[in-house]
Amino acid sequence: MSVQKVKEYFNEFGRDGQVMEFPVSSATVDLAATALDVIPARIAKTMSFHSSEANNCILVVTAGDVKIDNAKFKKTFGIKSKMLSADEVSVFTGHEIGGVCPFANPDCATTYLDVSLQRFSSVFPAAGSSNSAIELTNEELFLFAHAKEWVDVCKSNEA
Repeated sequence: MSVQKVKEYFNEFGRDGQVMEFPVSSATVDLAATALDVIPARIAKTMSFHSSEANNCILVVTAGDVKIDNAKFKKTFGIKSKMLSADEVSVFTGHEIGGVCPFANPDCATTYLDVSLQRFSSVFPAAGSSNSAIELTNEELFLFAHAKEWVDVCKSNEA
């Protein structure tokens, strides 16, 4: 079970007890926001994309209320944004759709955090299952996700 793998990962930091599991699904931004009783923007969604390197993927963690800007993505990564297929997600990330997170991933996954998260003092990424999450500050998220860098690859959430 992927949530167990994430708990074991956080155990190394004495944080495994902070992984929350819900009796309801948190597989989408809206479901997670409801389960946590927070605004959807504070859900840190992890999106998985093909990389320019064979057998690798790019994980981009964004605020729950934004979408990828294809032009910004291409400028940042040098390739068009192409999400992994459902079958590829678990192979490249070690997690199933709905529970993809930036923790306890294989070495072939490189994680980036989008600046859209910086509006909040803490955010809630999934923790390896479709009914789990953990609350982290942006600094903790960067550290625990082994993020490579902060990027700006999303459309503005302002009208």
